[in-house]
Amino acid sequence: MKHYLTLTLIFAILIFLGSAGCKKPTTQEPPKNSQENLVPIPLKLPKAMFVGTPENLAGIPNLEPDTKQDRPPFLAPPGVKNLAQGKPVTSSDMDPTIGRPDMIVDGDKDAAESSLVELGPFKQWVQIDLENEYQLYAIVVWHYHQTARVYKDVVVQVSNDPDFITDVTTLFNNDHDNSLGLGVGRDMNYIDKAAGKLIDAKGVKARYIRLYSQGNNQNDNSHYVEVEIYGK
Repeated sequence: MKHYLTLTLIFAILIFLGSAGCKKPTTQEPPKNSQENLVPIPLKLPKAMFVGTPENLAGIPNLEPDTKQDRPPFLAPPGVKNLAQGKPVTSSDMDPTIGRPDMIVDGDKDAAESSLVELGPFKQWVQIDLENEYQLYAIVVWHYHQTARVYKDVVVQVSNDPDFITDVTTLFNNDHDNSLGLGVGRDMNYIDKAAGKLIDAKGVKARYIRLYSQGNNQNDNSHYVEVEIYGK
């Protein structure tokens, strides 16, 4: 009798343990993909004018490789648009040799000279007033893409201070020897192309955008065809 009760007890314990082991484990909801709600910014590129092997680029330090591959679409939240078109533009040279400062945000990105703004030699800047603070995701710059050029000491900063004395964030800086006096840059020099130079603004909030340069590998002048600023 004792053996029967012992076997019954053991059998009951085994049944209980077995039923407990069959319970479905609690599942944790997988983390949401941070990219799932992002879409390509509505960037339209101008016609490529320069074809061939770039010349006179020997000796340019820290030059990024020319991969000849298309840049992948830049993703940002829905509703992002170009905020720069038609906005006020000021410059260190308000009387350019060619063009007018407002042409930098007129929507014309073609490589023709009629689309070009040529500033004087050496250190120059242009500044775009978005007229309100926005969250910025990308800035695209076209200096001059009719010939393969490398523009020197390219620095892009944003701020809510129109004088860029306080509250300044540097988004791009390839001034490797600090000749502009804005700090030593770690970004690479690049060849200007029809695709423009796309700079990740990382969602920073700002009203004013200032872009510096200091000539190029062919002459001492600074040029701009267009600047687009994507935000919301």
